[in-house]
Amino acid sequence: MSLSGRFVRLCAVVGIASAVLRRSPGRTVLAVAAVTLSVLSVTVLASLGVGVVAMGEDGLDTADRDIWISNDPIDPTASGTENPIVGAHEVAATLAEREDVRAAAPLALHDVYVGTEPDNLELQPSIGVQSTHDGFDFVDGRGFETHQEIAEQGRPTEPRREEIVLDPRMADDLGVEPGDTVYVGTSTQTAPDNEFTVVGTSSYYSQYLGEEAATIPLGDLQAMAGTTGTDRATFVTADVADGADRDAVAAALSEAYPEYDVRTSDDQVGAFLEERPLVLASGFLLVGLAVVGGLVLTTNLFVLVAVQQRHDLAALRAMGLSKRLLAGTVGTQGVVIGLLGGLVGLALTLPSVHGLNHLSASVLGFEDVLQTPPAVYAIGFALALFVGSVVALVTGWRAGRYARVEHLEE
Repeated sequence: MSLSGRFVRLCAVVGIASAVLRRSPGRTVLAVAAVTLSVLSVTVLASLGVGVVAMGEDGLDTADRDIWISNDPIDPTASGTENPIVGAHEVAATLAEREDVRAAAPLALHDVYVGTEPDNLELQPSIGVQSTHDGFDFVDGRGFETHQEIAEQGRPTEPRREEIVLDPRMADDLGVEPGDTVYVGTSTQTAPDNEFTVVGTSSYYSQYLGEEAATIPLGDLQAMAGTTGTDRATFVTADVADGADRDAVAAALSEAYPEYDVRTSDDQVGAFLEERPLVLASGFLLVGLAVVGGLVLTTNLFVLVAVQQRHDLAALRAMGLSKRLLAGTVGTQGVVIGLLGGLVGLALTLPSVHGLNHLSASVLGFEDVLQTPPAVYAIGFALALFVGSVVALVTGWRAGRYARVEHLEE
């Protein structure tokens, strides 16, 4: 067929498809809405899957440390860990003396009992740090700093600072605010002896632990846990000096401290995910379900569209139109419906994700659970346009094969 003949056929296909869409505006609007919902389900589910995988990385980014030193693979959610690094303050001090390290500090995880009444305590994860800082993004109140106290008085064998920063949700559950007193201890027997003042509320380390957490001066946490003598910590974190290469510093520290696992923040993310195969599996499963579910919805949609047009297709077939032309007609409708539905679905993705993230932040306390990298939009649009068009073309071809004059009598 000549080029002009193909152009005429293309114009005929487009004209017929446009006429069919205009002839049934209600069906067209519903088809576009169905594609929109399909695309939206894909982008939202895929965003959730990406967010699930990225939460660990975001938590470590929030902690804002260049290098993480541990003694064994550590599960940050296992807050009752034995804190395997012994002599943590000495290790941190030795690291801080290096020219390629700007600062170093130990960090300990431990479960503690917290409550406003001695006989009404709840087990909560806590993290012990030497000081808080501006990056904590306090919702209310302030933080604490213990560097000078440790330098002047040494590490305490009993809680000395007796200040605590609570996750905002934990504070709401306990009904406390900055200035109030709570009981804190590593057991229900010792907690009534330790009165801590709530000095602030922040979810800074909750992002890293993946659950509501309390932040306590490290010396006080060690004193309550009975690990002051051995000076135990879960991690020793370090920030490299300005201009220093983080990977090179990590490699040098790994050689200097072969008994420890030295990781950059990126490597720590990898270790975090390796210890949580369920996190990776759930994230990829959500993305896979989004794609497969969207494909099934789109396929069913265009099959139904083709079935509903069987009388129209039979009439066109009776007029002498070829099966190829009929398939092209349905395929063109798929392109138009997929394009419109895809664009609307992508336009609704961002406000939907923002709304769900807002709900997650208010109910669960975690922000940016859903994340929308460009690949998420690409998957949604490809599903709507490319897959929709191919499916419509195939169903149109099959419908054209079975379009018979006798269907006009049904």
